[in-house]
Parts: sequence; C-alpha cells; structure tokens
Amino acid sequence: MVARHDQTTDPELLAGLLQARRGTAFFARKLNELSDAELDGDSLLPGWTRRHITAHIGYNARAIARLIEWAATGVETPMYASTDVRDHEIDFGATLSPIALRHLFDHSAVHLNVEWRDLPENAWRHLVRTIQGREVPATETVWMRSREVWMHAVDLANGAAFTDIPAPVLERLLKDITGAWKTRGTDTGLVVKVTDRDLTLGDTTSASPTVVSGPLAAVVEWAAGRGNGGVTAVGPGAGSNCTVPAAPKWI
Repeated sequence: MVARHDQTTDPELLAGLLQARRGTAFFARKLNELSDAELDGDSLLPGWTRRHITAHIGYNARAIARLIEWAATGVETPMYASTDVRDHEIDFGATLSPIALRHLFDHSAVHLNVEWRDLPENAWRHLVRTIQGREVPATETVWMRSREVWMHAVDLANGAAFTDIPAPVLERLLKDITGAWKTRGTDTGLVVKVTDRDLTLGDTTSASPTVVSGPLAAVVEWAAGRGNGGVTAVGPGAGSNCTVPAAPKWI
C-alpha cells in the first residue's frame, strides 16, 4: 500500500504539522509511562488530576478535528457548543476507566492527524472560529494543537520539563502569552527579557519597569504560571528583596 501524505506543500505549514505531531508523540510517551493508578495523581494544574489533563487533550483533538471538517466542507461545526459543555466533557472524561481514557487520547489523535492529512491545499485558508470566538484560518489549528500537547505533557507531572519543549514552540508560546497581557493591559510596567537569545517583550516603553529575566524555558514556565525557579526580577514590582512577581493571568 502506498503511504498517503499531507496534501499541502506549504513548507511552513508542514513544519508546523511536524512540530504538532512530535508534541503528540511526546505527550503519548509521558502518558504511557504512567501506570493506571498514577492517572489518579495530581497534575501541575490546581484542581486537575492527570485524568483531567488526558481527557482535555483527547477532547481537544476532537474539537480541532471539527474545525478541520468545517474548513473542508464549509458546514459550520464549532469546537464546542459552549465553554460549559467543554468543561463538563473534561469532567466526564476524567471519570472514564484507564483503558477508555487512553483510547480516547489515542483515537482522537489519529482522527485529527487524518483530518489534517486529507485537508485539500486550498481549504487550509478557510476561516473557522475558536472557542474564544476568534475567526482564524484552518492553518491556525496546527499551532492550537501544538501548544496544548507540548505544555500539557509537562502538566502531567511525570518528569517532562519546559526544557523538553522545542525552542520555536517556546518562543511562540511566550509571544502568545505576552500578547494576551498586552491586549488586556496587564503588562503595564512589566518587561520580560530572555537571556539566552535576543528577545525582549512586554512594556518596553516603561521608564521604570519590573524586569523578569532568565533563559527561554524558565521564562515561559514563569509566564505560563507553572513556576519561577529559573528566573530573576529587578525593579519596582520585585521590591527590595528581588522577589519574582506572579505572572499576569494568561488564559
């Protein structure tokens, strides 16, 4: 049998698809390292067990697949009926048996991959709508998925770290997070400086900013609200003892 390949030939999109698929494989590896009993353990997200993380990633793949079906057919198929429906779905998924929960992840990931693979070249530019109400081209679904699988693999609290996430994913995450702060106006007086590359974001026009700095992985971990062990802070928000302030809310 001849292997079927992605219909798109866009090199940037193909690179993004590869990154998302690698992230899915990374999540799968960290999930498969957990015993069934360990699925009941806490994740890095308050109030969520590893079961919730796994259910979320499984249902997220189904939701994104619905957007790809929308792009392919022109028939509107929203990610979710509402955020309440999404939250209920995750809570329900967390109650599944371990084997059903693992199958949810596996099967939904395969389904999304096939939807991506079979989407015609011209359909990638068709507009779909995210759960937040943003209209985006179908190409954006690749980043939406990549962000979820890479970061939530860390949230499984099974040895994965932000240093395991590829630098291009980390950079885009940081730009997404700081962009959300700017949109809400919560980055006033806050500058984020990445010390292992030429990257400075935030309120760079501030005359007296609080500057949080560190290597890329550590800065993203802090910005995403997952910890501040690898960053330092100076300026008004850090106080005299240079305490690292909590990052503004992201999502």
